[in-house]
Amino acid sequence: MISGVIDPNDVRFFSGSSHPQLAANIADYLNVSLEKTLITRFSNDNLYIQLGASVRSRKVFLVQSLSQPVNDHLMELLIMIDIARSAGAAEVHAIIPYFSFSRSDKKDAPRISITARLIADLIQTAGATHIMTMVLHSPQVHGFFNIPTDPLTSRPVFRPFFQQRNLSNAIVVAPDMGHAKSASRFAKDLCLPVTAGNKERLSDTEVTIDGIVGQQVHGYQRAVIYDDEIATGGSVLEMTRILLEQGIEEIIVTCTHGVFARNALERLTAIPQITAIVTTDTVPIPPEKKHPKLHVLSVASIFGDAIRCNYLRQSIGDLFVYGEGST
Repeated sequence: MISGVIDPNDVRFFSGSSHPQLAANIADYLNVSLEKTLITRFSNDNLYIQLGASVRSRKVFLVQSLSQPVNDHLMELLIMIDIARSAGAAEVHAIIPYFSFSRSDKKDAPRISITARLIADLIQTAGATHIMTMVLHSPQVHGFFNIPTDPLTSRPVFRPFFQQRNLSNAIVVAPDMGHAKSASRFAKDLCLPVTAGNKERLSDTEVTIDGIVGQQVHGYQRAVIYDDEIATGGSVLEMTRILLEQGIEEIIVTCTHGVFARNALERLTAIPQITAIVTTDTVPIPPEKKHPKLHVLSVASIFGDAIRCNYLRQSIGDLFVYGEGST
């Protein structure tokens, strides 16, 4: 825990409609109030938003994950940022635990948008002075922002969970080479070996993995599949198939952003060898989706510590997603 006190009269915290519970948990961690936000719609379906407390000359923190419905939640965020700016806020911090558009990070087909860059421009134009997010899908997305942006690591909440698990004869596996570095940092935390799959994405919902690149998994009993995000679960399901074929007996699936779209969670929990699915609360998971195998860890303390460091003008290096020594 980062020491230091935030003056509650100097800041204002607000939440959009995407994840008010996480916003409340961050505010509670910092011992500040979460102010009310009025969100409704005009008869023509346009959004109407009003922040429920004065922001003039204050540091304003707006918490909004870009989860489903993504476009509505993005519009809410842009409007809240614009409200804070035009109402005289000294600083406007956009706290975006899940930046879903980071998957649109390159132009890999004709006549498409690099949407992550577009959204970064919109957030800046709306008036944000600083952004905090967590585990971007692609590292290059960080460079799309022209205002200070802090991508945070989720490893501090994963580490204590896994230190209490039986990880004897285990190996960490990234589904593809693109996430091998982040899997390597995670494996280093747990003193485990690491390897990666050779994945090719065929479509949004279909992938193929034709083997393991690097250290092989033969002889290991357990595998921890480590990814940034699980949406439809295609990559994890394909990686699970490869691991089981190569003799792995137990699999723990781990990701920062548990989107679990299109019955992904149901398909994963149905596999007997998958004994646990570990994620964080960057994306809200409705009660009807909860399962005994699912473990949801809160990242409120990570965002709280990063916000406190920012407020006190201290380094957040230990919380930075690419840092080797995160604690």
